[in-house]
Amino acid sequence: MKKIVVSIFVAALGSHAAAQNIGNSPYAAYGIGDIKYDNSVETRSMGGISTAYVWDFNNQFNFQNPATNQNLEITSLRFHGTNENQYFKSGYNGNKYGKHSSYLSGISLAFPLSKKVKLGIGYQPYSSKDYSITQSTSLPDGTAGVQNFHGEGGINLVQLGVGYSITPSFSVGLSNNLYFGRISDVQETAYENTTLISSIENESSVTSFNFTLGSVYQKKLKNNKKLTFGASYTFGNTSDFKSTYTNSTYYLNGTTKSNEDIVAQESKNTSNTIPQKLSLGVGFGHDAKWFVSGQFDYKSGKNAESLRYLSYSYDNAYRVSVGGWYLPNYNNFRNYFSRVTYRYGAFYEKGHLNVQGTNINQYGLSFGASFPFQKSNVTRLSTLDLGIELGQRGTVKNNLIRENFLNFTIGINFANKWFEKQYFD
Repeated sequence: MKKIVVSIFVAALGSHAAAQNIGNSPYAAYGIGDIKYDNSVETRSMGGISTAYVWDFNNQFNFQNPATNQNLEITSLRFHGTNENQYFKSGYNGNKYGKHSSYLSGISLAFPLSKKVKLGIGYQPYSSKDYSITQSTSLPDGTAGVQNFHGEGGINLVQLGVGYSITPSFSVGLSNNLYFGRISDVQETAYENTTLISSIENESSVTSFNFTLGSVYQKKLKNNKKLTFGASYTFGNTSDFKSTYTNSTYYLNGTTKSNEDIVAQESKNTSNTIPQKLSLGVGFGHDAKWFVSGQFDYKSGKNAESLRYLSYSYDNAYRVSVGGWYLPNYNNFRNYFSRVTYRYGAFYEKGHLNVQGTNINQYGLSFGASFPFQKSNVTRLSTLDLGIELGQRGTVKNNLIRENFLNFTIGINFANKWFEKQYFD
C-alpha cells in the first residue's frame, strides 16, 4: 500500500507540474502573473485563514503554517481541483467579457513520523499567465494598426513541511518552498498595407527557494473551549529570475515566424522575486464543534521583470481574513448531515499590484463543506470537500478593469493508517 500511495502522488505531481493553462485576468500581464493565494479547499472556504487554524481531527496538513499539524495521526493523500469563472468590465470602453478555466490546484501527501513530528509534501500553482488582449493603434500620419498583447506560462510551488510539538500546547514548524517555471509576455504590432510585425518579447525562467517558519500556541479553557495564537514568516528568498528581452520584426505564416530580424536583445538576472510575508492569527473555538479565527497578512513590495511598456509596481500589501467552521455532531450516525463540516469566511486585500498609480484591491466571501465518506469514522476521516468563493477585484477607474469572480473548488482526502506498521495479519 505504501508503494502504491507514493507512486500515485509522484505520477500526479510530475504530469501536472510541467505546465497548466490556467485562465486568469488581464492583470496577469504584470510581473510574474496572477498569484494564487492558497488552493486548499478548507483554507479558501474560510476566507484564507490558516495561521491559527489547528484542525481538531487527524486527517489534514496545513502548509501555510506547518506548526499547526500536531493533531495529524494518519496518512492523508489529497487532490484539489478548481473551476474559475471571471467576468470583466473595461473602464476604457465599457466592454464586458468573461473567462472560464478548470485546473488541478493542489496535491499533497502527509503523515506522522512520530507522535511529535509530522511531515507533508505538496504541490500547487503559485502564479499563472494566460491572457490575450487586442487593441487598435495608429501612426502619426494616421495609418491604422493593431496591437496584440499575450502571455503564457506559470510558476509552480512544491513544499516540504515539518511540524514539531514541543509541548501539548506549543508547536513550531518549518516549510521549504521551491518555486519553478517559465513565463513569457509578447506585444505584437502590425499596420495596414503591410504584413511585417514588430514584436517586443520578454521571456523569463524562474527558480526560487525560501522558507516558512511557523509557531502556534493553543490554550485549553473550561467547557472544552480553546484559544489559539499563530504566527508565520516566509523569508530567505534565493531567487534565480533570468529574463531575456527581445525586440524584433518578422512575418507570420499562421504561428510560424519567418525572416526574423533581431533589432535589440539583452538578458538580465533578478533576485528577490518572491516577496517576504508575515502572518498573524488568533482563533477561538469549542473542541470538535466549532471554530472562528481572524488573520492579518503583510507582504513586502518587490519589483519583477515584465514588458517595458507596462507601468506598474509591487507595493507593500496586506490582507485581512475572518472565517471558521461548524460541525453539528460528528458522532450522530443516524443523521449524515450532522457529520458534515460547514465552513465560511470573508476577506479584504489591499493589492500587491499597483497599475498606473492604482492598487488592484480585492474582497470576497467564501463557503464550503466537508462530506465524510459513508463508512468513515472520526479516527479515519476520508472526505469530499467542496468550496465556493465569490468577490470582486480591480476597478474601472483610470481606464482599468474590474473583475467579478465566482470560483468553485473540489477536493478529495483519502485518510488512513497506510504507513503504520502492521503487527498482525
